[in-house]
Amino acid sequence: MKDARLVLKQESSKSTKIHIGGSTIGGNELFIVGGPCSIESLEQMEQVAIALSHGPVQAIRGGAFKPRTSPYSFQGMGIEGLQILSDINRRFNVPTITEVMTESQIPDIVQHADVLQIGSRNMQNFDLLKAVGSAGKPVILKRGLAATLEEFILAAEYIMAHGNPNVILCERGIRSFDTFTRNVLDLGAVVALKQLTHLPVLVDPSHAAGKSELIADLSKAAVACGADGLMIECHPEPEKSVSDARQALSLEQMIDLIENLRLIALAVGRNIPSPKETRALSQLTIGQNEFANQFHVAELIA
Repeated sequence: MKDARLVLKQESSKSTKIHIGGSTIGGNELFIVGGPCSIESLEQMEQVAIALSHGPVQAIRGGAFKPRTSPYSFQGMGIEGLQILSDINRRFNVPTITEVMTESQIPDIVQHADVLQIGSRNMQNFDLLKAVGSAGKPVILKRGLAATLEEFILAAEYIMAHGNPNVILCERGIRSFDTFTRNVLDLGAVVALKQLTHLPVLVDPSHAAGKSELIADLSKAAVACGADGLMIECHPEPEKSVSDARQALSLEQMIDLIENLRLIALAVGRNIPSPKETRALSQLTIGQNEFANQFHVAELIA
């Protein structure tokens, strides 16, 4: 730990604030990220954006390249998925986040996404950490499956040491002997990271829980203990998700959860911005897909 200089907090009052789109992560406003595990189609992401861009959700996530335990599982749409992200960003004016798995993917992802995510499996892929340090975009770094806080902090140090000060730490649960939850959400780590480092800290309750019915309460606990924001998986039809279906919230559940976090946020000196004013559907460029009424968009954003 003594070798880490850029990540560790040097002054007790110093906290880094990172600007993403029109929002700031690390300030008084909670930063909420929502979206599916995997980008499956343009129609799917349009439904997500119509609902969540008014949620309010400050950024939309979606995986174009997917690290999967089984080589036979869906591996993502690749470049086509990135193009969908660009389209969503342009039409709905909402920042996008996607995972980078290899150095070779960085140029394409930088072109199409606003924030790069380093997944837990790559937390100690040191060449990849060095490369995203030079990528010029904010990076969300997820804690490894069994990483100590020292290892986590030093992984962030790799990114910062290679020129990128805009690093966001993400606690997503660590491995345990208990199989009831997918992982164990380490909220003590959130408190410790806020004390040890000046970087913003997100919590991903979806990967920690592995079960959608646990996400709301874990989210509330994360906000209460000082997390700067949340990254939550949601899907227009969770049961049909091609990856991580068991832990995905519906869009309605996602919006309800955000509203239910307001009082807890207020109690710890945070705030959640009010939902954006609903625009008429005719003002949204939906292209040739006339699916909006089928999904009762007005109900989703009410």
